[in-house]
Amino acid sequence: MKHILWVYAFLNLITVAILSVLSYGEGTGYVYVLWHGVQIQTNIWLVTFTILLLSLVMQLFWLGLKRYLSKEQRKLAHVLNFNNLHPYEQLGVIWILQGEDEQQAFVQQVFDQSGLLKHIVQARLLFGQNQYAESLLALESSSAAAFELAEIQRIEVYLAQNDEQQALTHLEFLNGHELSPWLNQVNQTYLDRITGLWAAFAVQFPRTYLHSTQFGQLETSSKQAWLIQLLGQFDQASQDEIQLLQQRYLELEETIKELPFETKKLWLKLLTRLPEMGMQHQALALVLLDERFDQDVFYLWFQQQLLKQNPDYAFVEQQINLFESHYPSMPIFTFAKWHIYMATAREYEAEQLLSLYPDNILMSYLRIKSTFNGNEELIQQLNLIFEKDVNFIQFKI
Repeated sequence: MKHILWVYAFLNLITVAILSVLSYGEGTGYVYVLWHGVQIQTNIWLVTFTILLLSLVMQLFWLGLKRYLSKEQRKLAHVLNFNNLHPYEQLGVIWILQGEDEQQAFVQQVFDQSGLLKHIVQARLLFGQNQYAESLLALESSSAAAFELAEIQRIEVYLAQNDEQQALTHLEFLNGHELSPWLNQVNQTYLDRITGLWAAFAVQFPRTYLHSTQFGQLETSSKQAWLIQLLGQFDQASQDEIQLLQQRYLELEETIKELPFETKKLWLKLLTRLPEMGMQHQALALVLLDERFDQDVFYLWFQQQLLKQNPDYAFVEQQINLFESHYPSMPIFTFAKWHIYMATAREYEAEQLLSLYPDNILMSYLRIKSTFNGNEELIQQLNLIFEKDVNFIQFKI
């Protein structure tokens, strides 16, 4: 249709030029039509442009009718051969069946007609074949108008190559880049894609993600996956990365307290490994226990209290009694009180607690431990046995 409009615009210019030459010194001419008693008096200019306009209207009407009939015919036709489909219908079938790998030649052939996407599609097909160097080379020839799409493909390649610095550099660059106007209609899809790439980067390089300007912007499941990976790599973290982690937590402390319970719990486990963050550890643990009771969270809080250089046993006991009033009949509170009583020389009261909860694994542990009379070697062996239970906890107190 655009082509037809350009043709008629050109014809109008030619017509104006010819009529202008012919009308020079002769005027606009005179046309008289009498037909079935109807008289029309006008000039040659108006007649000429009326004919051109009617021709354009008829051609557009015929073009629209052909497209409508073709569309209706496709709805009724029985597809007997894949090759009889329109190229974009063929592409749709391949996309639905996720058969890009099998039909790479066809997909490339379709997009060879697109100066905008030709090289990006070629790069993506090469990426699917693990030809990363060739994929990056193809992107060098991509259209500048499709810059964002090419950058997304580059980042995917760098992630596949485990090139964390290049991936981070290009991700940071895209975040500071203003989206091209022609992509505004898919802006949300574009942002979701960038968020997904950040999530992949954070999980793949959890310690490097601490250096990102986009730190903390992951959605919930990605945050949890990142925290799990960071916990697993914590022993390999440098001192600078540990300090950066502390800084990041302090920057987002109030926001973190509003996260889902499981995400906060993972942060608490990280804080357990940061002795300098004792106050933040206690504050977050109390937030979690106020939200709901969790045995692991309580034990992490209790363990942190008793591992202090000068434990405040009176405060800890008072806090345990407060917890017990909110969450009655929890064996772990009795377990914790036994340690408090023993530390404050109340052996008789501690002994009385051992008869409670006969079927609980924590209390069974204490009953056995109490018979060793402080023999550290036997207690360590006991800990190893009990800690093999996946539902048990690691003892540090």
